[in-house]
Amino acid sequence: MDACVSRALSWPMGSLRKGFLMFSLLLIIQAISAPFSLAAEAANEINKADTAWILVSTAMVMFMTPGLAIFYAGMARKKNVLSTMMQSFFILCLISIQWILVGYTLSFGPDVGGFIGSLDFLGLENVGVEAKGTIPHLLFMMFQGMFAAITVALITGAFAERIKFSAVVVFSLLWATLIYDPLCHWVWGGGWLQKLGVLDFAGGIVVHISCGLSALVAAIYVGKRKGFPRELMAPHNLTLTVIGMGILWFGWFGFNAGSALASDGAAVIAFVTTNTAAAAGTLTWAFIEWGHRGKPTMLGAMSGAVAGLGSITPASGFVTPGSAIIIGIAGGALCYMAVTMLKPRLGYDDTLDVFGIHGIAGTWGTIATGIFATIGAQGLIAGNPAQLGKQAIGALVTVLLSVVGTYVLLKIVDLVIGIRVTTEQEIEGLDLSQHEESGYTM
Repeated sequence: MDACVSRALSWPMGSLRKGFLMFSLLLIIQAISAPFSLAAEAANEINKADTAWILVSTAMVMFMTPGLAIFYAGMARKKNVLSTMMQSFFILCLISIQWILVGYTLSFGPDVGGFIGSLDFLGLENVGVEAKGTIPHLLFMMFQGMFAAITVALITGAFAERIKFSAVVVFSLLWATLIYDPLCHWVWGGGWLQKLGVLDFAGGIVVHISCGLSALVAAIYVGKRKGFPRELMAPHNLTLTVIGMGILWFGWFGFNAGSALASDGAAVIAFVTTNTAAAAGTLTWAFIEWGHRGKPTMLGAMSGAVAGLGSITPASGFVTPGSAIIIGIAGGALCYMAVTMLKPRLGYDDTLDVFGIHGIAGTWGTIATGIFATIGAQGLIAGNPAQLGKQAIGALVTVLLSVVGTYVLLKIVDLVIGIRVTTEQEIEGLDLSQHEESGYTM
């Protein structure tokens, strides 16, 4: 490395840019291959430091759902601001109860055939403050429940501004129980994908692929908003969206680093890679947009941040900061293309680009984990190409479950209570037609 630096510094000024690029590449390669070691910790009793960290992380992940409500509301039209917020906020409460009653046991109950958890934890039976790893079992339950809540809430961005609130409630409850819970068990609860060796540190498969592909199906099934794409449907208040993005970024540290389930080196690595990939995704989207459209936008920068965060989520505890840069850059670029090129070409109306960002980022991040994992697991660059195949299986299975399952659930809800509001209600706005209130009095 020292010889390369000396050679670069000795080049003439005309070669300085080339030398800088080569030097940067060497730094990234070194960061990827740098050895990391995580000391094993005893897991036979409750650790107060771990418990304190996961308590904080649980609150941070919970805070992400109100943050998502603000993030989404700012991008909606002003006549739909409260209805958009209500969907996320209501789902937080709905899934909190569902998780305690049945969701947790289906996800993390003792394994039944690799496909579902048993009913041993129904209504939190046999779940108390006894140790699960180094934290109380009840705390583990609560932490995982916040993941379930935000995953369901993320889907609502795809059909915002045109769906009946009653349909949101019924669909969300069914989707959490019949799609999220089994998938969570497969990957994290001792199910067949976990036994296969599929890696998902914090939810690339369980959260982002599942919600992203389900969002695409929902957007197509519900249909386009009236006037889309002829009418301008710009965000009504990007200031709200920036505030929501700040909350999401903050909460993501609990989301990813908290998934270590301990206050240890793995949490620190996830913490650093989370911020690194988010920054890389933001810069990538902004620079591409700057070159493509002439000016970088705040909406684009925030979209890039979510792209970077979604991309690093499955890999966050398995990769180095150098790898996180690459994952974030690629995530920002892929999501930009999905939103600005793929979406217009296919013509679907994913209102807030849930598929274009979360679905694409989650898929890329899941595959990237199989390439760049070097900490606690080995991927392609560490000499284990088989891991890449396992990641591909995990992604493909999740796509199939999400697409087929979501379509069936939407069809059932539509037949029973109907999904879409009337044309008059949509024109009036969902704030008034669904909730009889308005976000603005002027």
